[in-house]
Amino acid sequence: MDGTEGNAGQPGPADRSHRSSVSSVGAREVQLKPKHQPYKLGRQWQELLLRFTDAPDDDVAMDEPSLQFRRNVFFPKRRELQIHDKEVLRLLYEEAKGNVLAARYPCDVEDCEALGALVCRVQLGPYQPGQPTACALREKLDSFLPAHLCKRGHGLFAALRGRGTKAGTGEQGLLNAYRRVKEVAGSESEHEASLSPHYRAYLLKCHELPFYGSAFFHGEIDKPAQGFLHRGGQKPVSVAISLEGVHVIDSREKHVLLGLRFQELSWDHTSPEEEESVLWLEFDGDNEGTPVNKLLKIYSKQAELMSSLIEYCIELSQATEPATPQESAASPASAAGSSPPPTQHPQLRRQGSVVCSRIQHLSTIDYVEEGEQIKRVKPKRSTSFFSRQLSLGQGSYAVVQPTESLEQG
Repeated sequence: MDGTEGNAGQPGPADRSHRSSVSSVGAREVQLKPKHQPYKLGRQWQELLLRFTDAPDDDVAMDEPSLQFRRNVFFPKRRELQIHDKEVLRLLYEEAKGNVLAARYPCDVEDCEALGALVCRVQLGPYQPGQPTACALREKLDSFLPAHLCKRGHGLFAALRGRGTKAGTGEQGLLNAYRRVKEVAGSESEHEASLSPHYRAYLLKCHELPFYGSAFFHGEIDKPAQGFLHRGGQKPVSVAISLEGVHVIDSREKHVLLGLRFQELSWDHTSPEEEESVLWLEFDGDNEGTPVNKLLKIYSKQAELMSSLIEYCIELSQATEPATPQESAASPASAAGSSPPPTQHPQLRRQGSVVCSRIQHLSTIDYVEEGEQIKRVKPKRSTSFFSRQLSLGQGSYAVVQPTESLEQG
């Protein structure tokens, strides 16, 4: 079954780096609260699947849940930097690596190579010039890079036709990044201890991804109308919700369609009893130079779960001490130094980056604040979406801008 991840209601205290989750073989996941009893939840699994998924009845009847140990969605990244237990670091590393390799965390090629190089260091040991490292990388390429970057032709005829060129470039980039992995002086005596800095380096790199540590949900959005008959249709998306905001990710193209911090959005949801199960996201934008409010409609049976999680994340952020994104992503060493901290998330500024919003790929309902519609489609809900938002006291939003230079498609 197609994978989604959700949180059943509000969680307990966010002071643990890991919590249990119940998951089916198809990776439908529910993070458990401390009061949950896995056995009883397993007995209700089919009922949960019927309520929150579109899985066929036959799949629901055959599905078996499994209990897994996962990263706590509500554990702040800045707290993660304070962990020194090598086993906890290993668990966090393994989960993050799995999300990168499964393209659940979309990454640019350069970042995939940097992360894959750290995996090479963990699995193959330090880079040794003269050893047949390239062959080992080629044989296990899907252990270091996401599958969509490993597709290539095989054999002489594939090479003559030019197939595999991109993959070969990826292999070379991975090998070059592997050479650049830094070793920690004096750490060779204990293998496990020597891996902890590489686990931490991997996590620090993942912290630069705005959706790291998110809970993931499955949904669909309308495609922009195209062609003479203005046919659109729908496309599958993943909705990633974390303590920092919401990201809508194209499940097929492996890139972000929309990224919003909680300060930039308001939201609501409709249930099947009202009309259909939909999560509505509202954010500021422009239409041919006119400031407008944009509504994005996400069809999902888990709209209620997503709405509850957004609300709780906002409540949690307001209840805890404030921390800027720079403080969350900066390492303790950089924070303690006298020099100013380096510019954060440099790869997020990269033109055409997969983590940049692609507003032009969205079909939204646009209207001005007074309610004057400038598109043919009218929002069905009569209540204002601004009633559910993060209270900033200023009442203003920042316009979400698309990437400056993007591939067409």
